[in-house]
Amino acid sequence: MMGGLIFNEFEFVGPTMRILIGWDNPEECDLISLYLGVSENDLVICSTTEEFLEQALEKNAWDIILMSIMSPDPQTAFDHFEQIRQKHLDTPIVGACPTQGTFHVARFLTAGMRAYIIRDEGGDFMFLLETTLQSVVDSVKAERERFVAERLREEIESVRKLQESIIPSDLESPDRFDVTARYESSQIRVFGGQPVTLAGGDYYDVFMLDDENLVLLVGDASGHGMKACMSIMTMHTLVGMIRSNKYLDTAAFVSDVNNRLCNQAIVNDDGGFITLLYGILNARTNEFQWTSAGAPIPIVHELETNKVYELGTNDDGGLPLGIVPDVEYDIHTSIVPADSRLLIFTDGLAEAFPGEKETFGEFGIPGIMNSLQESRSNDLETALSNLFRDSNAFTDGSGRHDDTSVVLLGRKN
Repeated sequence: MMGGLIFNEFEFVGPTMRILIGWDNPEECDLISLYLGVSENDLVICSTTEEFLEQALEKNAWDIILMSIMSPDPQTAFDHFEQIRQKHLDTPIVGACPTQGTFHVARFLTAGMRAYIIRDEGGDFMFLLETTLQSVVDSVKAERERFVAERLREEIESVRKLQESIIPSDLESPDRFDVTARYESSQIRVFGGQPVTLAGGDYYDVFMLDDENLVLLVGDASGHGMKACMSIMTMHTLVGMIRSNKYLDTAAFVSDVNNRLCNQAIVNDDGGFITLLYGILNARTNEFQWTSAGAPIPIVHELETNKVYELGTNDDGGLPLGIVPDVEYDIHTSIVPADSRLLIFTDGLAEAFPGEKETFGEFGIPGIMNSLQESRSNDLETALSNLFRDSNAFTDGSGRHDDTSVVLLGRKN
């Protein structure tokens, strides 16, 4: 027989469960209520089959359902189980049966019952009743989290592949110039500490406008995920549509893109916007004309002197795209020196933080400049790889939390 128990008011502290119970022994119902009620679980205990079925077929949300698989008889109990399971597909159901009825269990388990409890004659099974039910609830929760995490990875991977489909793979460059570029997604860590590569809204493009003018651009849509990706896809489509106009005026081009994006709900809903750096390099004059819509200022690295500097100040960056129509953007003109490198990038490269950004600061423009200087003797591809390596290393393993696009141009003479 079960011995008496003394329950301390501070024991059994933990998450409570909403439990529906169908039981065929009215005398045991009070004991079940006592054992499961100590942790302040929300209980509904039905001592008749009719009452249990009525409760089970209502729209109430339960964390778990416990039922006798022998009441009123195994076949009827199984019919009831199937009705309840159809009504509560996401709710685990646990069966209870006496030792002599265990051969019925296999049928229920095959049909989707999560677990079962053997009801011994002495009632000792009640000692482990709450632990058993809680373990089933925890197991189902863990399975759901793993499922959600996997679906998240699949969804993100699909969006990321869509985004990467617009990133150019073969970059053109005029004589005396080389160009390389890279895009990297940000990362987060989810269940089990596993990294998930996020889909985002960064973008770059490099193409010859005509025989002597090379276009260089980087763009960054606010936020992450599908919306950011679709925003940047919209901009990519617009760039493709209007680049046939062969804009040699970078400000006019940016203004045109801005006006068109202001009419695109996918971009500006919920305060969305896109930053853009659009530049044209004239390979004959070595002149670089550029316009910024909220993007970082281009950087030049003169290899002979190892001098690194920005081509302007933050005041030279205009309003991001998609916020207000008819914005006037400025044209800035610089000469790309012989034996030098020109860098344009999105802010993910600079905004790399180790731990708490308020405490440790960011990789920033000084980090970018230092990386370029240390790569002075390396080729263009290696210098680009080092930029990503150094920015990521600054995070102490946590990874960059923003997408990053970089275009690096080298002038030979």
